[in-house]
Amino acid sequence: MNRHCNFLGFVALAWVAATPTLAQTAPVAQASTATNATASIPDFTGMWNHPAFPWFEPPASGPGPVTNKVRWPRVFGSLPEAGTLALPPLKDGDGISDYDQLVGDYTNPILQPWAAEVVKKFGEMSLAGITYGNPSNQCWPEPPPFIYKQALVLILQQPDTITMVYSGNMDVRRVRMNQPHKDTPALYGDSVGHYEGDTLVIDTIGVRTDRKYAMIDLFGTPYTKALHMVERYRLRDYDDVKDAIERNKKENWLFAGDVFSGHRGKFLQLELTIEDKGVFTTPWTSTLTYVPGPSTWPEVVCAENPRQYYYDGSDTDVPRADKPDF
Repeated sequence: MNRHCNFLGFVALAWVAATPTLAQTAPVAQASTATNATASIPDFTGMWNHPAFPWFEPPASGPGPVTNKVRWPRVFGSLPEAGTLALPPLKDGDGISDYDQLVGDYTNPILQPWAAEVVKKFGEMSLAGITYGNPSNQCWPEPPPFIYKQALVLILQQPDTITMVYSGNMDVRRVRMNQPHKDTPALYGDSVGHYEGDTLVIDTIGVRTDRKYAMIDLFGTPYTKALHMVERYRLRDYDDVKDAIERNKKENWLFAGDVFSGHRGKFLQLELTIEDKGVFTTPWTSTLTYVPGPSTWPEVVCAENPRQYYYDGSDTDVPRADKPDF
C-alpha cells in the first residue's frame, strides 16, 4: 500500500482515555434542526471498518464514481469468491479492481473533458509501471473524500461536535454541528452537520486546492474549489445494506477478507453525494458500508523516512517546513 508505517496504538488509546466524555457518554436526546422532531439522536460512537480498495461502492443506478478499467479475475483457482480473499491475482480478468494497476475509467460520463485527460494520464503511468504520487504514499494529509482510503474510523460524538479519527495517518475531521459554513478554505474543508431523524447529515465545502496531490481518489481524479460533499450516515440492518455489500464485493478488493456478509449486527452506512461544477458534468453518488471495527486501535502513521519503497528509489515527497514550528 506504498506507505511507511509504524503502529502506535497507545497514542490514540491514551487520547481516548483522556477524554471519557467523548468516548463513554451516551448522546443526549435533542430536537432535530431539520425536522423539529424530538426523537433521540442515534449513537454512532465507536470504531467502524470498511476494508476495501479502492473504496467507493458504485450506486445501484445513476451516475457513480470513477472505477478501475483493469480488473482482477473473479476466481482464484478453485475458490469461488474473488474480492473476499487477501491474495494476489493470477492474471487480469473481468472481476474486481486491480489494485496493482490503477487505471481510472476516463470514459465515465461524469468527467468533463479536461478531467478525463488527467485521469487518463495517471492511468497511462500506472500501466507503464510507474507508481505516481498520491496523498497516501507521499505521507501527506488526506482530505475528504480521499480520506475514505483509510478503512478504519473512530467516531466520537458530542452535542456540538462530531470528531472522526482515521487510522491511516493521524487524519482528524471535526464536524461542527448546527452551524453556518465558514468562508475560509481549510485542509479538510469546512464540515457542518445536523440530524434528520435517524440520519447524521454532514455538508462539506472549502477543501483547499492549493496543495500537492489534490485528488479525490487513487485514480488521480481532480477537484476544484467548487467541490461539495454531502454525507448521510445511518445505522442499518443487514437486509438494508446487503445490495451495497454485493456491489462492494464485485468492485473492490476486500484486503481483509469479506467481513461484511456474515455480520448480522448493526452496520454504519454512508450515502455520499459529490458535486463539483469545475470537474464533473453531474452530481454522482456512492455508498460506503461499515461494520464495527476491531477492539483495539491499530494506529498507522507515515514515518519520517524520505526513502521510497521498492518502486523507483527516489525520495518520498513528504511535507516539509522551511523553518521549525517551535
